[in-house]
Amino acid sequence: MSDTQAKRTVLIGAGMVARTHVAACADAAGVTLHGIQARSADKAAMLAEKAGAVTGAPVKVYDSLGAVAADGDVDFAIILTPPDARLDIIRPLAEAGKHILLEKPMGRNADEAREVVRLCREAGVVLGVVFQHRMREASRKAAQMVAGGDLGALGLVEIAVPWWRDQSYYDDPGRGTYARDGGGVLISQAIHTIDLALSLAGPVKSVRAMATTSRFHTMEAEDFVAAGLHFAGGAAGSLVASTASFPGGPESIALHFDKASLRLASGQLHVDWRDGRSVTFGAASGTGGGADPMAFTHEWHQSVIEDFAAALTEGRDPAITGEAALAAHDLIDAITTSARTGEITELGQ
Repeated sequence: MSDTQAKRTVLIGAGMVARTHVAACADAAGVTLHGIQARSADKAAMLAEKAGAVTGAPVKVYDSLGAVAADGDVDFAIILTPPDARLDIIRPLAEAGKHILLEKPMGRNADEAREVVRLCREAGVVLGVVFQHRMREASRKAAQMVAGGDLGALGLVEIAVPWWRDQSYYDDPGRGTYARDGGGVLISQAIHTIDLALSLAGPVKSVRAMATTSRFHTMEAEDFVAAGLHFAGGAAGSLVASTASFPGGPESIALHFDKASLRLASGQLHVDWRDGRSVTFGAASGTGGGADPMAFTHEWHQSVIEDFAAALTEGRDPAITGEAALAAHDLIDAITTSARTGEITELGQ
């Protein structure tokens, strides 16, 4: 795709993940980083200067969302802000015809996520979500194997997110609160692994859970969750997620089928067949589970952005649509409800 055909994007937000998106846009085929807009004009200007050095071309700084919405050169926006600000940002951009690529989560809860989907649908714009774990080579291979039908029936699913965050992480104003983030480890960290697991194992029909805040953190929301899951397809499952597991380790998903077990961890897929064969796909990589939350490659974000731009050009859905991302929000809400009530929570009621 030539530069004149490349889709032009604007980053909305200049926080922790913004540099990852700058690097991803710089390397993405069919995409031009056109500009940056953020609540802090100084942060936007500093990021734009660094982005220009990375991309090799000037990056515009917008002083308001209205200026982004009014710019006819902008094809889509990548929104990186905390979830409490999402609806007020998406509404004017969608109404101006700007397509939306949204960092997780879509909202602080499933109701807000559905409102985002509704806004974009009624405005006639494409909505994609940055669940980049689906774009890993190992994840794609796992999806291919599950869809192939050679594994037999799924019997057990094990989801683990043993991450660590220092207290300084939660000392950032609003982090780990319900008002800004919508919760703790579930909505802010485990949501990636939950989304990937559901894309492979299918929907959950019921859950029983507990959630708490450990002695290692002072924060409003939870830093530890344990849940038992019953999947709609008949499999049993478990989810354990934490940001109190020092020093932090890679998240993992184990899928146990009649004929083989698949385990995704550290960017690799390990397959153990019941007949004794074993094979590994993908290269090991960091995932951000330790003290440095940004210790991961930008290549997965790059793949999401490239696919989204190609989807706009080709007139198709992106790899991860807003509708598809609702499943993770629904499960998180169900886990939270079960933990609060102490009862089994049914989904899809």
